[in-house]
Amino acid sequence: MARFTATATAALLAALALSASGGAVAESPGQSQLQEQQKQQRQNEKGQNTAPAPRQRQYTYAWPYAVDGDMAPRGGTSTGAAVTLIKAPSTAWQALQEDGLNAKARDRRAILAMAGPYRASFDFLETVGFLPGYTPPRPYQSWGTEYVYVVADEEDFISLQHIMVMQFEMPDGTASEPMVIKHWRQDWRYQDTLLNVFIGDGTWEQRTLGKDEVAGSWTQAVFQVDDSPRYEGIGRWHHAGGYSSWQSDTTWRPLPRREFSVRSDYQALAGTNRHTITPTGWVQEEDNLKLVLASPGEPAAQPYLAREAGFNRYERIADHDFSAGDAYWQRTGPFWADVRQAWDRLLADNARLTLRKDVDGEPLFSVMFAYADGITAEAPYDSTAGRAFIASTLARFTGG
Repeated sequence: MARFTATATAALLAALALSASGGAVAESPGQSQLQEQQKQQRQNEKGQNTAPAPRQRQYTYAWPYAVDGDMAPRGGTSTGAAVTLIKAPSTAWQALQEDGLNAKARDRRAILAMAGPYRASFDFLETVGFLPGYTPPRPYQSWGTEYVYVVADEEDFISLQHIMVMQFEMPDGTASEPMVIKHWRQDWRYQDTLLNVFIGDGTWEQRTLGKDEVAGSWTQAVFQVDDSPRYEGIGRWHHAGGYSSWQSDTTWRPLPRREFSVRSDYQALAGTNRHTITPTGWVQEEDNLKLVLASPGEPAAQPYLAREAGFNRYERIADHDFSAGDAYWQRTGPFWADVRQAWDRLLADNARLTLRKDVDGEPLFSVMFAYADGITAEAPYDSTAGRAFIASTLARFTGG
């Protein structure tokens, strides 16, 4: 397994534009490559399921009258090794279709169906601009291979941790050593009455709901790669004859890395988040407004710059070697469990909490990743020392 310093990991995250979701994608369109892709599609239709990394960027939503090349998608530029797609309906999806389940049991199966091995693709495009003289930016595309682990499976709480295990195609055609990155996490709570919502400027505040408001609902809380909060929304699952989907209320979110690395003209995304389970995976759809804030919690007089559509597809794969991710999670999992517990206490104990962008020029994820990288078989995790490090680190990065 390839090991990276925290500095190298930070550079890699920036290069791949990873945020709450992300990866690496090829960028080499050409007629011969398009023909090869079409050939591969025909093979897939015949049941040959090997799926190479995409070599022709394409998207459905478009600005068809833009000058050629101006709207070529941006994103990562690396090429990944081929993967094998699973075409048969998954066991988890089949279990979701079982007759006689009550609503909560079916909801739980839908959430747990998101666990497993995936090729993920990420597409974002501004579809509408609201200001005079608006010029659409280039859309964003990326992809990656990741395993979604079940961290907790309790009656009213499910936690899913995404771990990326990437292999890149080398100049000689061979695959690189696996690169492992702890990615985002999603926590689901049933009939949750206390949410931590983003209000801008690196700040979250508690929002309390009544029992009648949350009846039959699930909250989804999304966390960054370092387990700091990102956003939380509430919604209800809807099931009907093979269809299972959950949609959030409108939530505010910090800018993802794919945006804050290139944009400074707005401060938050205000959007909805929809998760839908498919026979061979799941999809996450986002409908976002790019929001300008006058101050935390207060939109500007002209609040919205543009609307953005996001579509993230998770397709189950077979035969991809995720063992490096398994080893990383086994080695560092106890440390990240302590990090999660520390954040749980902070969010529960503070009606409003602010996270600093960096301390002494270093972001939180870099500090946490460096500590995790120091955990080895020869130097296993010491929970007493780890908890002291976590407490002191979060004290430096957070405030009321």
